[in-house]
Amino acid sequence: MLDKSSPLPLYFQLKELLREKIASGEWQPGDMVPSERELSEQYHISRMTARQALRELATEGLLRREPGRGTFVAAPKIEHGLSRLTGFTEDMLARGLQPGAKVIRLALISPPLRVARALQITPDRKIVLLERLRLAGGEPVALESSHLYFNGVSALLDEDFENHSLYHILSEKYHITPARAVQKIGADLCSRREQELLQIAEGAPVLRNKRITYDQWGRPFEYTESAYRGDRYVFQAELSALEQQEVSHVNRENPFSVDSYPHFT
Repeated sequence: MLDKSSPLPLYFQLKELLREKIASGEWQPGDMVPSERELSEQYHISRMTARQALRELATEGLLRREPGRGTFVAAPKIEHGLSRLTGFTEDMLARGLQPGAKVIRLALISPPLRVARALQITPDRKIVLLERLRLAGGEPVALESSHLYFNGVSALLDEDFENHSLYHILSEKYHITPARAVQKIGADLCSRREQELLQIAEGAPVLRNKRITYDQWGRPFEYTESAYRGDRYVFQAELSALEQQEVSHVNRENPFSVDSYPHFT
């Protein structure tokens, strides 16, 4: 129960009590939680206090609020590490989730200027655009557009990208191995199209990831733009301190500095 004599605010006490119900497994992902009215009656508090507790848990990603339906326990976020270059399929399998994909578009196109620059080619070259809805356990979690270029790239139009990993196909059939990548991640609001495909609320947050991937010979072969559901994904990085001299050395040798890397638009 809540302690009204405690210096801790009632909304905070309620929030921590509800958090414990989620952490202990008493409330499972997808369960509907009591309404503001039910919480106010159960704990003898105002609806405003109950509303603030629910709102903060939703902001933290532990609850999701669906207008007209109620408030539900959110599924745990997928943590994606940034210290190792992996594909989506490998990443999901490592977390015990069944990966999946729905191909939205697979076509041979002329690259937009930003893509040509990222792939270090001229705009008159043809590239393959592979746009997929990425699934984890059958649930849409990301919309991913891969722009691919290498000799013979048009052969990718005959591949099955709904049931096979892109990186596995590139490695096994085209002898292209992803060796390193440079990426930028930023927060944004979803577009109408992303809202529909990712099955999220209007104006819901997404994490935008723009990445250039290089092969074993140091050539850029893929430029990817992705939108990850903000309520289902979190990027995790392990950081270490470098001496200032080392940092400067790294920046001088990085061919994709802030000025040369494609910016978010």
